[in-house]
Amino acid sequence: MPDQNTVVVKDDGGSGAGMILGVIAIIAIVAAIWFFALGPGANNKSSTDNGGTTINVEVPTGAPNPS
Repeated sequence: MPDQNTVVVKDDGGSGAGMILGVIAIIAIVAAIWFFALGPGANNKSSTDNGGTTINVEVPTGAPNPS
């Protein structure tokens, strides 16, 4: 008499769709980080422009008046 409580597990390989979607998601995240941190979307200022206000100060050219 055969055993009635035998469980047969059939483990087939998947199509890999989950791994493909995961790789595409990682590539998209890396591309977005590059775009906003280093690429054209970073909106970097040049090193000479600090984004501050330019203040022109006139320096007196004459000697001080002794009193």
